[in-house]
Amino acid sequence: MEGVHYHAVITSGGEQPSGGVFEPDGKFPDYAIFYVFVQDVAENVKRAEEIGGEVVMKPVTDASGVTFARFRDNAGHHFGVFSMPAKYRMI
Repeated sequence: MEGVHYHAVITSGGEQPSGGVFEPDGKFPDYAIFYVFVQDVAENVKRAEEIGGEVVMKPVTDASGVTFARFRDNAGHHFGVFSMPAKYRMI
């Protein structure tokens, strides 16, 4: 994505990213956020909205096909969900 510096982390022998580091370049406050792998990001966003969750960032798909979204829990903590393109999914 233009203007975003993100580095995927792939462990030795891994076929898909297992994490990543986002460089905020002074545009965002520094923080750590965890992401949980899900099969369907849009379905998780829909479910969160149904039960009153706060969606901080609607689903976005990057150039590699990874889709992610972010939420805030009732204590104010941010977390995210992501899904991988089919070609990277493990069966």
